[in-house]
Amino acid sequence: MTYYKIKENKDIDLRIGKLVCLARTYKKHAKEMKSDIPKEPILFLKPASSVIFNGESIIFPKNSNCLHHEVELGVIISKKCKNISKNKTFDYIFGYLIGLDITARDIQTEAKKKGLPWSISKGFDTFSPISDVILKNEISNPNNLDFSLKVNGIIKQNSSTNNLIFTIEEIIQYISKIMTLEKGDLILTGTPEGVGEIKKRDILEAELKNYCYLKVDVV
Repeated sequence: MTYYKIKENKDIDLRIGKLVCLARTYKKHAKEMKSDIPKEPILFLKPASSVIFNGESIIFPKNSNCLHHEVELGVIISKKCKNISKNKTFDYIFGYLIGLDITARDIQTEAKKKGLPWSISKGFDTFSPISDVILKNEISNPNNLDFSLKVNGIIKQNSSTNNLIFTIEEIIQYISKIMTLEKGDLILTGTPEGVGEIKKRDILEAELKNYCYLKVDVV
C-alpha cells in the first residue's frame, strides 16, 4: 500500500487509490497532438503502483525508446461519491498536488495505429511522480492555478488551470457519473501544450506555483 505525503502534516494517513486521468483538456495541447478538441472529458486509468514521490527516479523501461513528460494538476478525493452535482464537488475534495503523467509515446503511438488500448504506455512503475499534497482549504480557486515544468533547468511547460477546457467541478461531476470515486482516488486533470521527450539523466522539476514542488530524475 502507498500513502500520500501531506505537506507539513504527518498525522494524516491517506492511501492512494485509483488514478483517473484526462486526455486533451487543454486546447493547445490537443492541437500539438493533432487531435480534435473533445466535447466531453476523455478518461483513462493508471495504477497506483506507478506512483513515485519527490526525490525519486523515473525508470526508463527497456521496451520503450521514447518517453514524454506531461505536467498536470492532481485532485485527491476525500470520500466516496457517485453522481454528484457540480455545486457539491468541492465537498468531496481532500486536496491538490502537482504531478507528472509519463508516457511511453512510441508504445502509445503503435497501439493507436492498431486500434488497441494504450494503458501500457502510461502504466509502467514510476510513471506517475507526484508532489506532497496541499490540503483543500489552502487553495481558494483550483481553476486559476499557475504551474510549470522544467527539464534540466529549462521551462518546457508553463500554463494555468484557467486554460482547462473543463472546470475542476465539471471534471469531477463527469467522472462520478461513470464510476464511483472513493477516498484517496487521484484525478490527474490533463496537461497543457509543450509536452516533449525526456532522456536518461534528465532532471524534471514541476511546480504548482506558491504551493508545492516536485523534482525527479530519469534513470
